[in-house]
Amino acid sequence: MSTVHKIGRRKTSVARVYVKPGTGNITVNGKGAKEYFSTDVMVYKLNQPFILSETVGQYDVTVNVFGGGNTGQAEAIRLGISRALCEINAEFRLALKPAGLLTRDARMVERKKPGQKKARKRFQFSKR
Repeated sequence: MSTVHKIGRRKTSVARVYVKPGTGNITVNGKGAKEYFSTDVMVYKLNQPFILSETVGQYDVTVNVFGGGNTGQAEAIRLGISRALCEINAEFRLALKPAGLLTRDARMVERKKPGQKKARKRFQFSKR
């Protein structure tokens, strides 16, 4: 089996994910996953699709990710990995879909409105 290429997105992050058979190495922008994401929670998010599909240590993942922050990037990578696993084996969909790993989280930052301090916060109102 050759490499499977999928794209995952979250907020303003875009992750290009390449999955191929291997020993379970995850490389993000040329660094190891533990090195790139300092917290264990982020590394767990990357491994979630493998844990649910019971394929831990069977695939190597190479990722190019840009835009957004830590959480957005981790969740974009998670979506890309989930999509790639579904292409490798359609049966994985039954495990990943109920956990919500195949759904693109469409929530984005709301834009700032003119005449207001932020998107929803107004300037202080003065009666007199």
